[in-house]
Amino acid sequence: MSADARATTEFPIMQRAGFQFLRRMATLGITIFSGIGKRTYFLGNALAAFYREPRTYFALIIPQMRSMGVESLALTSIVAAFIGSVIALQTRYQLFPGVQLSVVGLISRQTIVLELGPLLTGLVLTGRVGARMTAEIGTMRVTEQIDALETLSYDPMAYLIVPRLVAGIVMLPLLVIFANFIGVTVAFFTAILATDVTWADFSSGLRIAFNLFQIFYSLLKATIFGAAIAFFCSYEGFVTDVGAEGVGRSTARAVVVTSVAILVLDAFIAALFAPRLQG
Repeated sequence: MSADARATTEFPIMQRAGFQFLRRMATLGITIFSGIGKRTYFLGNALAAFYREPRTYFALIIPQMRSMGVESLALTSIVAAFIGSVIALQTRYQLFPGVQLSVVGLISRQTIVLELGPLLTGLVLTGRVGARMTAEIGTMRVTEQIDALETLSYDPMAYLIVPRLVAGIVMLPLLVIFANFIGVTVAFFTAILATDVTWADFSSGLRIAFNLFQIFYSLLKATIFGAAIAFFCSYEGFVTDVGAEGVGRSTARAVVVTSVAILVLDAFIAALFAPRLQG
């Protein structure tokens, strides 16, 4: 038997720790690259289905848009309202004496529109919409409904995945627009009703250093986050193991993976475009 095929316990004690570390790193690397490859292959199949089967998925987009967007308006409103209120209060009471109160409007706008609006909306919808999406597709997998679709000559990618991807890409930017509006509006009323900030101060702050690229930046984040939610959650549901326990594991894994992906994407987008926000 060659040295690389021997069990770790067959090596001298002083060498075992090093071999264990290297083998764990190798296993981790294989797992990571295998996951990337499987998801890339899954994305390729989804894009192929998008161009090949429009008649299959077109009628299913509207119900998915309603499920992901319209039914999430209440939750989005609540989250955005509390974000706006807290930001306005915290900003006002953290200012040093002598600082212009218009800064409250500026910081509220920048924080909500550029960061917390798209980011928290994406994270909240990961828990509400993403978990539901994974559970639906995962249940279809374990009950062999996906196999039945293939038997009936339906492409499961076009029937299940593409409508959710399109709905996520379209609806999350719309929800973020709504969340930004609610957040800034609630911040405005909180500032003028609960603090000494005046209407003129807050309105002046809203106009400071504003440019349209900031709106584009917020909507770009929302579009990418919507695609990430639909893609990762659909994938985890599609590869669910057999049984109710498998559905539970896939749902939990989908929420964790998607949340981390959103945070990583948020940092990546900020690194690329943040220098242009004040251009």
